[in-house]
Amino acid sequence: MSSAAAYCDRFLGGQGFERAPWLVVAFALGIAAWFVLDNARQWAALAALLLGIALLGAGLMAAHGRFPFLRQALVAVPLMALAGMGVIWAKSELVGAVPIARPVVARFAATVLDRQDQPAEERVRLVLATREPGTARPIRVRVNLPLALDRPGINIGARLRLRLRLMPPAPPMLPGGYDFARTAWFAGLSATGTVMGEVELIGIGRSRAWLHEARAALSTHVHEQLGGSAGGIAAAFASGDRGAIAVSDEEAMRDAGLTHLLSVSGLHVSAVIGGAYFVAVRLLALWPWLALRVRLPIVGAGVGAAAGVGYTLLTGAEVPTVRSCVGALLVLGALALGREALSLRMLAAAAFLVLLLWPEAIVGASFQLSFAAVIAIIALHGAAPMKRYLAPRDEGMIARGLRSLAALLATGIVVELALIPIGLFHFHRAGIYGALANVVAIPLTTILTMPLIALALLLDIIGAGAPAWWLCGRSIDALLALAHWIAGQPGAVTHFPALGRGGFALFVAGSLWLALWRGRVRLWGCVPIALGTLALAALRPPDLLISGDGRHVGITGESDGELLVLRAGKSSFATDTLSEIAGMGGSLQLIADSPGARCNADFCTLALHRAGRDWHLLISRGRDSVPERALAAACERVDIVIADRWLPRSCHPTALKADRALLARTGGLALNLAAGRIATVAQTQGEHGWWRPQRSSRASPARPSHRPWLRAKSVTP
Repeated sequence: MSSAAAYCDRFLGGQGFERAPWLVVAFALGIAAWFVLDNARQWAALAALLLGIALLGAGLMAAHGRFPFLRQALVAVPLMALAGMGVIWAKSELVGAVPIARPVVARFAATVLDRQDQPAEERVRLVLATREPGTARPIRVRVNLPLALDRPGINIGARLRLRLRLMPPAPPMLPGGYDFARTAWFAGLSATGTVMGEVELIGIGRSRAWLHEARAALSTHVHEQLGGSAGGIAAAFASGDRGAIAVSDEEAMRDAGLTHLLSVSGLHVSAVIGGAYFVAVRLLALWPWLALRVRLPIVGAGVGAAAGVGYTLLTGAEVPTVRSCVGALLVLGALALGREALSLRMLAAAAFLVLLLWPEAIVGASFQLSFAAVIAIIALHGAAPMKRYLAPRDEGMIARGLRSLAALLATGIVVELALIPIGLFHFHRAGIYGALANVVAIPLTTILTMPLIALALLLDIIGAGAPAWWLCGRSIDALLALAHWIAGQPGAVTHFPALGRGGFALFVAGSLWLALWRGRVRLWGCVPIALGTLALAALRPPDLLISGDGRHVGITGESDGELLVLRAGKSSFATDTLSEIAGMGGSLQLIADSPGARCNADFCTLALHRAGRDWHLLISRGRDSVPERALAAACERVDIVIADRWLPRSCHPTALKADRALLARTGGLALNLAAGRIATVAQTQGEHGWWRPQRSSRASPARPSHRPWLRAKSVTP
């Protein structure tokens, strides 16, 4: 033990690494552990373990003076992890919004808290304050108001009487899917829904949302100057309003790896602050008296900070924007103090402030993508080979430009590689041309488009902004053309099945090790990344996907790239989710149209050949009553029954009965028939407040165990 402790102490003492980033990593791990662990007993056990390790380290410190670096680590790291878990646990208890008990359709009296226009989707999104029927509990709900029902006066502060259809915030449709219920819990939303019928305006009220009104006026002005998606993107840059961007253009930006340009975040805030800083310093330098008496970088930093805060407030002060503003302000502070502007220590301070205020952000794609990109940039440019490559040297302008372009392309590739695991984990897709697209799109946006928008808005004061708006429109058209061209290239988007938590953790651990250590020891981070890559290569799509309500079923592997679905539906959300979780970007085919399926109005049956045997499925299609004995006889002849209704106890398939009773407790299912494994949504939820499985006395015995599957019999509908 002594020799191991001595080795660890020498290792920590000889690396010369910065401790602050690792302490923030420990803080983040404490937050992540709270999400991963299931219940208060496990959280308390982990807290006791961390506290015990810290006390052990403190005892070693008090006992003797050996192993100073190890003792510091044993005290600081567990305490930071414990603090992280405490922060997220406390915030969940303080701000978590309990969802409504059940779906409801009723008339409500409500006050508008927020309004977001989304003309591209022909709706207005409202956040309302009202009361839950039956309990009179104050709740906040988010509803969609069709544009046809919108009317003047429905603004922030207005009091309404309207008919709503409300649902509890939706959990993931399938294992690995987007968890809106968790997002709504921390956003204070107890329900989502739709406005049904005319809205009665019963009071205007006094709205103090002057920033919202200013943002709406700015967005309207931009749309008056530029139409279509060009105007929508310009409005997104200027005011954060992206509701008018056409769906096809937004999808092209996503497939080209450029969707981050549409949401106001680090790139936009940095461009505004950098532009304000540069202009302020240059203009003030023209005044010799001031330049000789005042440190202009400090004044420029103040101007840049004011511009960044104002831009953040004007664009809605969303969490990603605030997070970016905090980081940019820290960089400005470093510049004003003469410190290194962009470093891992500075990034760690920004991450700590964000996680302290919004600890739930750690499980979101936005936080992970933005900080991973900046960490990759800092780590790359802090590496010795890149420093040598970028070191000043005597060369011509063309050679220097080519060297800078090569460095920019290398930076884009490294950032893209760092973001691929995050994209796979959250979105189940990865783009291979994103680095190339961003090398063109980011300079186009920051050097041309955003300055043109600012210039056009200034010139509009005297009515001379038309030429600048025309140039701005052409630059945005070029951005959209680039996005559509990149998205249309073969292999632009690669789809993967859902990447599990274990594989994602390997990528995160390896990437942090590569970025935060110095010297050759950082190369050990390649080991978990290699293991994660092997896990990614070994991924196979589930054979069978069943949504949490039993209405949507996906079957993979019947033909190359094709997914069999039970119903197409009016909304593409369900089929898109099925395709994403399955990792299939090919075409969809209805089960009823499959050659191997036999269907009537009530049920479909089909056989799947997996692992050398046939699996017979019975899938409910309709809602009409079916004679119990006929249904029981059909169940006995199949392996798996899937239904969006409660099935009688007499229905006994040989392997699994996924009816409403089972799915209410487990959520969506993903079945691997060859291995006999079932993944459920409930397995990833634990006993957190946003997950409330239904329990019913009508629940039938479920069989989602890992025991070997039983051999099937033939069946006809």
